[in-house]
Amino acid sequence: MTTEDARDFLKDTIRRQIDFSQTDQSRGVPPPPIEKPGAPSAPRIDLPAPEAWSIPSVDIMTAIARRQSHRRFSGDALSLDELAFLLWATQGIRDYRSEHVAFRTVPSAGCRHAFETYLWLMRVSNVEPGCYRYLPQEHQLLLEFQQEEMEKDISQAVLGQRFAGEAAVTFVWTALPYRMEWRYGAASAKVIALDAGHVCQNLYIACEAIGAGTCAIAAYNQDACDELLRLDGTDEFVIYLAPVGKV
Repeated sequence: MTTEDARDFLKDTIRRQIDFSQTDQSRGVPPPPIEKPGAPSAPRIDLPAPEAWSIPSVDIMTAIARRQSHRRFSGDALSLDELAFLLWATQGIRDYRSEHVAFRTVPSAGCRHAFETYLWLMRVSNVEPGCYRYLPQEHQLLLEFQQEEMEKDISQAVLGQRFAGEAAVTFVWTALPYRMEWRYGAASAKVIALDAGHVCQNLYIACEAIGAGTCAIAAYNQDACDELLRLDGTDEFVIYLAPVGKV
């Protein structure tokens, strides 16, 4: 890809070349599910509901003013309340228009929300370390798998950025492009990238309420990250990461 090609990606050029009458939505194809199903036998953890959280309040001006990237963490664990709050802030469901359209705490083009949230949990109170996935419809954690030397593998997958393995939890967002392509076809790539920024900014702001910090990671080994999460790398792949820890 040339610099010119990369700049064109940022422009509103692809949309004007697309015949939107040929998208799957326009052709009457049913929409994909808003949440990737989990194995029925996989262990699940119910997360505390918002009304049960013990989260200190912080005004929005203070949270925005304090926002910065953190690469060093104290080593303290997050509470389950705090993790539930961060997950709700980044991908929580507020309401439904239909079974295929959910209103979340972040904006998304056409309300398509093309992401899944995986979590490398290292230090969360009363939760075993492992790779989990957030189920926003159920407000649950689903255990994907556990493995040894998790911290080392994560750091290697993000090109030696050790703080990704030293965090209490590393958020990993994957893209499922078809959720967006169903409506927007080839124009989906740009808006998926924009949506990822919306999600991570909410994480930055929410961290300020719990005395935590994060640092977004966009430099990583794509194949290594996809393999680490056992993804196919085509219909689902890693798009963004953000380690979180107490500061």
